[in-house]
Amino acid sequence: MTIAARPAALQALPLDQLRRRTSTKWRSYPDDVLPLFVAETDFPLADAITERLHEAVELGDTGYTPPDPGLRDAFVAYAQRRFGWSVQPARIRSTCDVMMGVVEILRAVLSPGDRVIVAPPVYPPFFDCIEEAGGVVERVPLLDVDGSWILDLDGIERALADGARAVLLCNPHNPTGTVHSRAALARLAEIAAAHGAVVVSDEIHAPLVQPGIPYTPFLAASPLAAEIGYTVTSASKAYNLAGLKCAIMVTASEQTAAVVRGLPPEVEWRTGLFGAMAAVAAWDPASDAWLDGLLVALDENRRLLGRLLAEHIPEARYRVPDAGYLAWVDLGDLGWGDDPAGRILREARVALNRGPTFGAEGKGHVRINLGCAPEVLTQAVLRIASLVQR
Repeated sequence: MTIAARPAALQALPLDQLRRRTSTKWRSYPDDVLPLFVAETDFPLADAITERLHEAVELGDTGYTPPDPGLRDAFVAYAQRRFGWSVQPARIRSTCDVMMGVVEILRAVLSPGDRVIVAPPVYPPFFDCIEEAGGVVERVPLLDVDGSWILDLDGIERALADGARAVLLCNPHNPTGTVHSRAALARLAEIAAAHGAVVVSDEIHAPLVQPGIPYTPFLAASPLAAEIGYTVTSASKAYNLAGLKCAIMVTASEQTAAVVRGLPPEVEWRTGLFGAMAAVAAWDPASDAWLDGLLVALDENRRLLGRLLAEHIPEARYRVPDAGYLAWVDLGDLGWGDDPAGRILREARVALNRGPTFGAEGKGHVRINLGCAPEVLTQAVLRIASLVQR
């Protein structure tokens, strides 16, 4: 039997080239700061994406996004190929970005003042988008059980029994990199259905689950999940396309599909044409080898971070994430206060995400972006370690 060779790791671009970029990661701080905060990566685009965008620019193809830019068929094939997930193309609708999709779905299913459950520490815009949709945030933190982060299903059930109307799920979870089990997702669906609630699942990090780790889209977790769930996702996180503005909303039942069909036409009009082109190219089989190489690079970096912290900052507590390129690190034992990222930026000139913005559970934590060259990650940790040695 032939064993498939591990793909070569994708190589990050050099810093001098990256600093010519004009995105948030490279324009928020002076050049003496290493930016390991916002979820942008330092790798070249997949060739298929570059070629498609070049062609569009050469043609002056910069008009309005058409009703069917190819997203539905491209994602259906991608979901089946990468996740073993069968999606009906008629139950896909596009929008500008994942958080916009979340807001519009919540706005459609909530009454003003309804409570929406989140599981902090969690992506900070979750708090804002619930309020934008007219809801009220209900916090049911993740549980730390035997060295793993899991959903507090009993706590979620109590909150739903007490009147909460929806769960805003992060699957895989940001910032911990947790991949929720099929059993947990199926139980979540059962609980939500029993209380007449819905689950909106942000699955933007799904393409970044490491090989060998089982991943279950929420809508595929069980028949009940398909009935009461909504998935919002995008190629933007894995393929570094956030500035092009394209996401999709996916449903798996007639009832939920009707809700998404009933959203205002402007929700879909906000889809960026370049974003749609890039997403179709990202989801094409031609880009699979690029993604496989990215996963190898991220695997190497997530393990490298563990070695660097153990050697240079042994007080740090870190669990290797199952998915994504965002590392959740507890620096509380260093005595640098609730928000150690502030001191790290001022004195070590490394920009990290501030833990408390992810909820009270983030006190003493930082989120580190691993989507960079190993040399950059190493330099960042050594800069932080220099503060420990003072």
